[in-house]
Amino acid sequence: MIETHQIETEARRSLARILPRVEQTLKRSITKDPQAWRQFTVRLHDIFPSLLYLYAEVYSERYDFFYHLEDLVESMARLWFIRPQDLRELDDAREKNPHWFQSNQMLGGVCYVDLFANNLEGIRKKIPYFKELGLTYIHLMPLFKAPEGENDGGYAVSSYRDVNPSLGTMKQLSSLARDFREAGISLVVDLVFNHTSNEHLWAERAKQGDEEYMDFYRIFPSRELPSHYEQNLREIFPEEHAGAFSPFIINGKEHWVWTTFHSYQWDLNYANPAVFNRMAEEMLFLANQGVEVLRLDAVAFIWKQLGTGCENLPQAHTLIKAFNAVARIASPALTFKSEAIVHPDDVVKYISPEECQISYNPLLMALLWNSLATRKIRLLSQALAKRFKLGAGTAWVNYVRVHDDIGWTFSDEDAAILGVNGGDHRRFLNEFYRGRFEGSFARGLPFQENPVTGDCRISGTCASLAGLEKALHEEGEKEVELAVRRILLIHGIILTVGGIPLIYLGDEIGTLNDYTYRDDPAHERDSRWVHRPRADWEKYKKRNNLHSLEGHIFHGFRTMIELRKQNDVFAGGELEIIPTENEHVLGFMRTHDGKRAVVFANFSESPQTIAPRIIGQYSITSLKKLHGRNHVSPNSSLPLEPLDFVVFG
Repeated sequence: MIETHQIETEARRSLARILPRVEQTLKRSITKDPQAWRQFTVRLHDIFPSLLYLYAEVYSERYDFFYHLEDLVESMARLWFIRPQDLRELDDAREKNPHWFQSNQMLGGVCYVDLFANNLEGIRKKIPYFKELGLTYIHLMPLFKAPEGENDGGYAVSSYRDVNPSLGTMKQLSSLARDFREAGISLVVDLVFNHTSNEHLWAERAKQGDEEYMDFYRIFPSRELPSHYEQNLREIFPEEHAGAFSPFIINGKEHWVWTTFHSYQWDLNYANPAVFNRMAEEMLFLANQGVEVLRLDAVAFIWKQLGTGCENLPQAHTLIKAFNAVARIASPALTFKSEAIVHPDDVVKYISPEECQISYNPLLMALLWNSLATRKIRLLSQALAKRFKLGAGTAWVNYVRVHDDIGWTFSDEDAAILGVNGGDHRRFLNEFYRGRFEGSFARGLPFQENPVTGDCRISGTCASLAGLEKALHEEGEKEVELAVRRILLIHGIILTVGGIPLIYLGDEIGTLNDYTYRDDPAHERDSRWVHRPRADWEKYKKRNNLHSLEGHIFHGFRTMIELRKQNDVFAGGELEIIPTENEHVLGFMRTHDGKRAVVFANFSESPQTIAPRIIGQYSITSLKKLHGRNHVSPNSSLPLEPLDFVVFG
């Protein structure tokens, strides 16, 4: 283990060699804005020891290590000088309040630009709606230049510096970010840094045989080494291509390139420090456009090592921490959000102030749907008790669905403690949410079904998975009301459990599956497009009509959002699971700043009761009912209506 003083000593020596040359190169900029240079060098001296340690951990054995290190420092300085003044002021504010995202005022929304509002100008015009809903964080799904046709919903990026022309321009995105900030909204976009599209400039040059850019990717001249790697790799999209490599031609000869996901998405080679440096520039470029939060896509896959599964390797964490250090030097307002849909033991390893400050919580999402299907809360309650707590300065992003499929990411070991066989239970959940299990209310579709194992994930909108589609088309008014209650129940939990709640826009008015995706050749093989419909603004117009279905659901959302925003107890704070002694009812207590709230959620379509002993133990009669249909009865029990969500505080 290298001692701290050794790192600091080497950092001083390295900067003493590097800075004079950087100063000479940037002499004109320094002369023009000496205050900016002072700001930069203060942060550089403070954080450089950490950056040096991380960078050396991956690249120190390279003969050209210091060349790339100097190149990185120069890149950070260049991009700092062009960082707008209002963003530098935001940097200062965020450094003074690093836990800004833990406020109970935080509420996220996510949408595709084209599907929600046609283009960036359309999104700007929706700012009044975003404020009406209460959003303070908006994630615009991949909006960068991408191949025509199939492009993984924009996750095959052809240029990180160009907006898809059909959506607008980078200048418009920067202007939108400023309008968002003035409205109290933070802009979130994706940094797809595991791969680029095969049409990216780097990939185009690699296809021409340019050795510099061939080294930007994992390219092999034969199938031999890829076959050795694949002995330990899992297939991500088995329906599309076997293994993790795709063939292409350079100068008439077949080569193989690493493609973890789709064949048109080429994995970057982070063993090459030039790749790190260029991607750091892309990151800082986006930060300078006003992006406040970067969703780091597919973080688990960025490092490859023969003989391993090439997921969640230690170097992946080192690289993300190094990117974090770069951001703290040259764009301190930037916050990282990890997207690691992996085993719960691995998800949490990406979360820290030095790595990703916030993270998707795929376990909570999966177990909310599990509890609706089973009508039992034991796996959910266990997970909240065992796996929900995070370290200081971090937060979960809690959601019931996003653009992607639903995978059942619970721990088999956790399930076994409760006598549940993980594999069998996943098969049950897949059958249930495809509507093929007796008693199922769901109407979902399989995604990436493996014909050999029968494994799959589930696609579908929240409303269709929660039973609204079936109720409207096959049942009646009673079942419609139960479906609405399911939608509101699971959203009520993400709004009160702690962290940042994230709403997939459209869910707040009960949007159903859109099966017309099958008519589009670019989408017909990807069932996830069933839950990515175009926003129906005629239905949105009904949102304030309480007699309409849309108004009923929207009013339920707004009521719970106001509950969150009006009660500081839902900011940060602690969570304690309440043993309700009822297998259908989840109970938890939130405490913060001397305040507390108690929440009960009935996952059954039948009435349930919380016993007087529990009511007394948690002093619930001393609290005011903030939300829900029932009060504590004269005998001190708490009756719960079907699928009710009750909050005391």
